[in-house]
Amino acid sequence: SPCAFSTAAQQRSTGDECGPEEPSEEPKHPLSDCALEHKAIKLEEQVRDLTERYRKALADSENVRRRTQKFVEDAKLFGIQSFCRDLVEVADILEKTAESAAGQAEPSDPNPALKKIYEGLALLEAKLQGVFAKHGLQKMKPVGGRYDPYDHEIVCHVPAEGRQPGTVALVAQDGYKLHGRTVRHALVGVAVEAQE
Repeated sequence: SPCAFSTAAQQRSTGDECGPEEPSEEPKHPLSDCALEHKAIKLEEQVRDLTERYRKALADSENVRRRTQKFVEDAKLFGIQSFCRDLVEVADILEKTAESAAGQAEPSDPNPALKKIYEGLALLEAKLQGVFAKHGLQKMKPVGGRYDPYDHEIVCHVPAEGRQPGTVALVAQDGYKLHGRTVRHALVGVAVEAQE
């Protein structure tokens, strides 16, 4: 009958007649103290292992973050490297033209137009070198310094004559560095001892 069903449901929900009145003192699956200690030791080892793996993963992710940040910074600094290499060639042409105009425009020369061209070229060259410096592009000044294969390329050997052997005696083509990194090697003549 529906009434008997609801009474049984009520008894079951309230806990009446659901089992013995006194709960059992022993668990259903009793574990010995030795087994519990063994399980605790295993769990501690797992915690140590997982903690160590977590620390390694954190260190790896930090290293990846630092390398990525360095890569981005280098890309910002040296992203214009190929552009600088091309622009340096324009600077060479401008410098040679200014030198040529300087040789033509003598102080006694009555031609004021040539003198103005020379002054304009010199001003333009100075401005270009200023823009280079602003963006970290520097012209190397190797004369008198030691030969460095990372910065210089030897095109000839020159008798020492008062210079230390192994030092740069002349520059055939200027070299440039962008933020300390060589963009173009300087073509140099290196002093060597004269052989008899």
